Amino acid sequence: MKSVTSRPEFSKGSLRLHLLCAFFAQGSFLWGYNIGILATIYVSPGFIKLLDSPSASKQGLITAIYYLGTWISYVFLAGPISDRLGRKWSTFLGAIIVCVGAAFQAGASGAGAFAMMIVGRIICGLGTAITSTAVPLYQSEISPARQRGRFIVMNHIGFVAGLAVAFWLGYGMSYWTHGSGFNLSWRLSILIQFIPALILCAGLPFVPESSRWLMEKGRFELAKKSLQCVRGSGRVEEVQSEFDEIKENMEYHQANSISSWRLLFTDSDLFARLWRVALLQFMAQMCGSTAMKYYLPTNFIALGLGKQMSLLASGIESSLKVGCTIIEMLLIDHAGRKTTLVFGSAIMAAALLINGALPLAYPHNMNHVSDYACVVFIFFFSFGYSIGFGPNSWVYGAEIFPTYLRAKGLCISASAGSIGSIIVAQFWPIAMQNIQSKTYFIFMATNISAIVLIVAFFPETKGKTLEEMDSLFTKRSSKHIAGRGTIGLPAKNRMDLAAIEEVGIKV
Repeated sequence: MKSVTSRPEFSKGSLRLHLLCAFFAQGSFLWGYNIGILATIYVSPGFIKLLDSPSASKQGLITAIYYLGTWISYVFLAGPISDRLGRKWSTFLGAIIVCVGAAFQAGASGAGAFAMMIVGRIICGLGTAITSTAVPLYQSEISPARQRGRFIVMNHIGFVAGLAVAFWLGYGMSYWTHGSGFNLSWRLSILIQFIPALILCAGLPFVPESSRWLMEKGRFELAKKSLQCVRGSGRVEEVQSEFDEIKENMEYHQANSISSWRLLFTDSDLFARLWRVALLQFMAQMCGSTAMKYYLPTNFIALGLGKQMSLLASGIESSLKVGCTIIEMLLIDHAGRKTTLVFGSAIMAAALLINGALPLAYPHNMNHVSDYACVVFIFFFSFGYSIGFGPNSWVYGAEIFPTYLRAKGLCISASAGSIGSIIVAQFWPIAMQNIQSKTYFIFMATNISAIVLIVAFFPETKGKTLEEMDSLFTKRSSKHIAGRGTIGLPAKNRMDLAAIEEVGIKV
């Protein structure tokens, strides 16, 4: 019998798997577009006039309040909704909520314009958190072990594609500033995200649900059909073997009462996973990525580029991210998660060093070569992020938790990313106004620290099935296993306690 972790041959099942993961990436596209379009309207004349030339702190609040919405949703809503409705209907609900928030923002007017923007941003944050966790959960749960990284990276490809389309659209709209365009251009930019949202919602009812979620709900026959759909009809024995492994793993966790989210904090093995993913999510924002996403055109303007040229450069930068993330999609299952994370962080640290040092050496845009070098190294930063924290923080988080706690674990961990985003979104414009390019050194230090932490504390997960993740993080005492032997453990993970302790990771 073939191993369930062998590389899948090209088949109808493999084609369906690629198409399904690409289709769900539209949810991430919506997420990226929602972020990118705000960066372009910050420099829109009509938006600036409406909010009476908002200060740096006011812009920071509009940006940061979105992440208050994501934090609330990650902690209280996204996990329970994903576990109750399933991955596909959670994605559906999240997209609808994002559209409601977008409508509030596009309709902002009069004396209450700022308040409507704030409300709209919070609502968008609530919806985005649901979608941004449901999509990688679905992709991880339907993917074969040896290619799981590739399929979850599609989540980030969708995200950066949304950013790119938003920046290009913002660049095009920057020429429509006369007549009705003065007030309509930025509103239309926001409303265009309804198109991918409606396409996504129209298709979701017709795609299969995650087989692991279906098994969790006891719908085993439907789960087997779903698994057969993405593995191919000619792989009956292989599908049965994978099905049995997943089922045994679930029975093992059910027998040990591993179902409450509180165990993520009280069980040492589960907490070992939680703090690692939460730290990854936090560092993924503190590395400087939030600033580059929301304030990219503003950063380019500070380097001497005009408004339209800064939007053009932002479109190019975001388009390059798509290509860089595709490179990561091809690398991640070969080089591994740790290697690409470390390499990406090193590139970002070097790029931030250059952007901090050159403006100090040549202040007030006195040297155009220096300014252009900074622009180029912002592109290098984007490359580092696209092969490192960008996709990996979601890949790692979507694969290391057991099925019963995967949604809760990923959502609670992602809330740490929201905290990081709130900090950066509020801090960046004020810091740039007061200490200018020295701001880059702060985020450079974060990346250097990240390299040390990743090398020291993060085990490699490439090539392992979702059920095999237990062996990486298990250091259970005899009270969890005594009297059970290896009954209930997945067939591929059956080992004695000494072997478990040998591979266990210390918290």
